[in-house]
Amino acid sequence: MEKIVSEFPVPELVEDKELIPIAEKVLSGERLSFEDGVKLFETDDLLTLGRLADFVNRKKNGNLVYFVVNRHINLTNICVGSCKFCAFRRRREDFDSYELTIDEVLRKIESFKGVSEVHIVSGLHPDWKYDYYITLLKEIKESFPDVHIQAFTAEEIDYLSRISGKSIYEVLHDLIEAGLGSLPGGGAEIFNEELRKKLCPEKLSSAKYLEIHRIAHRFGLKTNASILYGHIESYEDRVDHLLRLRELQDETGGFQAFISFAYHPENTELGGNLTTGFDDLKMLAVARLILDNFPHIRAFWIMLGEKLAQVSLHFGVDDLDGTVVEESITHSAGANTGSFLPKERLIKLIKEAGKVPVERDTVYNVLRVYTVGRDD
Repeated sequence: MEKIVSEFPVPELVEDKELIPIAEKVLSGERLSFEDGVKLFETDDLLTLGRLADFVNRKKNGNLVYFVVNRHINLTNICVGSCKFCAFRRRREDFDSYELTIDEVLRKIESFKGVSEVHIVSGLHPDWKYDYYITLLKEIKESFPDVHIQAFTAEEIDYLSRISGKSIYEVLHDLIEAGLGSLPGGGAEIFNEELRKKLCPEKLSSAKYLEIHRIAHRFGLKTNASILYGHIESYEDRVDHLLRLRELQDETGGFQAFISFAYHPENTELGGNLTTGFDDLKMLAVARLILDNFPHIRAFWIMLGEKLAQVSLHFGVDDLDGTVVEESITHSAGANTGSFLPKERLIKLIKEAGKVPVERDTVYNVLRVYTVGRDD
């Protein structure tokens, strides 16, 4: 208990006494177990979770909070998939289906000056050939040589392997040669295979998701990882998911950031309810405590909203993602946030939380530090 007193000036606020052994582990740098993770999710003592997660984050990242000037591009909403949690998917005959040409993609990038990252994820188009994706990356890189391309989830990489007849290794080699710089973390959903059969029966397995990231790491690509939570999963499923990510990170060290995606039910086949702010903060804090080998925990403000994302900076989060500019997938499912945050707004949110804003590139090279107290 002495350790807790030294780190927490108000130890009486540790209301859930079952957290004391876990807190002692955290403060001494000991790795948490599956049972610890479940207890963390089960507790209502959110403030203690926040203190512990903030303690771990400060040890890793000090008072710094990162962001990137990026632009999201969703190439098409036409998709062969049948994920029950998805509101983005359309069939070609639907009135609101769309598909971007390469010229349209280039114009979108050109329209947002100063972007350092273009982030591309999309539906699995039934008719596009493998060469479309290779040509797309080559033309982006030729037109914008200084822009980092983060593109294609593990699900999309698997799809490219299937439509081309190439191995995952060959696909990643081709994409890297064409200009790919890193992989996003989407497509993980929840790793419990029984739940995946209910949620997304046609989607790649959890083992395949992890294997694709493992191969990407062998190529030297940095990748992110994610979870989709708040649908039909249990706390045990969440912990299992986090531990499997931690295990792969022990092996490869290739993950940069973890992002938790809150399920949005509107316009989905699955239905259900929105997550609460309480659960959103808990998910981020527990992720920071379990994923001790991940450098960064990222709050995706598109899903959380500005205010909760700002609060999360005291619950283990050290990254607010970026400017985004345009995002369609979450908004199709009822997100009522905007699709763009100017860099100045991100800086303000971070400073008001008492943190130091750091503009980064995709792979966390520091581009500029914005000193607290200055108007930038």
